[in-house]
Amino acid sequence: MSLHPNGLQRRHMMLGTAGTLLVPGLMAQPLRQARLVVIGGAEDRIQDRLILRKFVDYCGGASSRIRLITAASGVPDVVWNSYRQVFHELGVGDFQQLALTDRDSAYVPELQQDILQADGIFMTGGDQSKLMQVLWETPAYTSLHQAFHLHGCCIGGTSAGAAVMSRHMITQGEAVLRPRKEATVTDIGLGLITQAVVDQHFSERRRLPRLMSTLALRPDLLGVGIDEDTALVIERNKAIEIIGRGAVTVVDPTRMRSNVDEVAAEEQMEMLGVELYVLPSGRRYSLEAKNLPSHWPVNLTKVLKRLVAPGPIRS
Repeated sequence: MSLHPNGLQRRHMMLGTAGTLLVPGLMAQPLRQARLVVIGGAEDRIQDRLILRKFVDYCGGASSRIRLITAASGVPDVVWNSYRQVFHELGVGDFQQLALTDRDSAYVPELQQDILQADGIFMTGGDQSKLMQVLWETPAYTSLHQAFHLHGCCIGGTSAGAAVMSRHMITQGEAVLRPRKEATVTDIGLGLITQAVVDQHFSERRRLPRLMSTLALRPDLLGVGIDEDTALVIERNKAIEIIGRGAVTVVDPTRMRSNVDEVAAEEQMEMLGVELYVLPSGRRYSLEAKNLPSHWPVNLTKVLKRLVAPGPIRS
């Protein structure tokens, strides 16, 4: 079953109409802290496995029910076997692969129940566009939103599984040396992060100019670049934490001045007043602190509020 002939076109049109795709749902308070674990790819699965260990803890520990989505991968069986071994060695007894393989499977009621009953859902790497072609406007998509927003399910994703977390999702774009107009192609992602666009393999693949190229056309969004073997943990409405061995780079173009409207496609752009934050591993940034650190710039609090803000539920 393929996308509706106008489906891809509709998705591109909706990128510029925030609120059209996602409609508010019942924002019931979940029984546990809702978290997103957004991984820049190449997370350690062999040695200390810090990020995956923390993911299991966030889900509720070894007794939690964790499900794997491999629909982004071109070799799902290989990926499944790799993660099955890792989570088994981490002591998780109820770890299974979701039967999400194509758009038809995304309509199966049993799959929806499996998603809604999960304590944690992990999305593997691969091709984020392929994953969205499977999920777009399906009951499985709706179930993922309900699991996160209403049940407090911990949702993690690595590489493509990280890129798909944001509503405005980078699908294509070379690692350009300098920001260029229309250097990237974007589409709609899951929308669990609604005020930022995520890029992965960030420092390793020199993707800062690529991310800035995207933001030049969408200065209403934050840019979040996540290094390999590094995760941005978002605690809804509360805090962010960086774990792993790298850093998270946040680009804020809110006060940017640019000549993007005056240059042609693929030309270099002037971008003035862009703010950049480098958040190293081991740091936690909380909105609940009684006294904010003296070295925090004023606008960092505004950035944090946008990152932890819950988006509307897909319904």
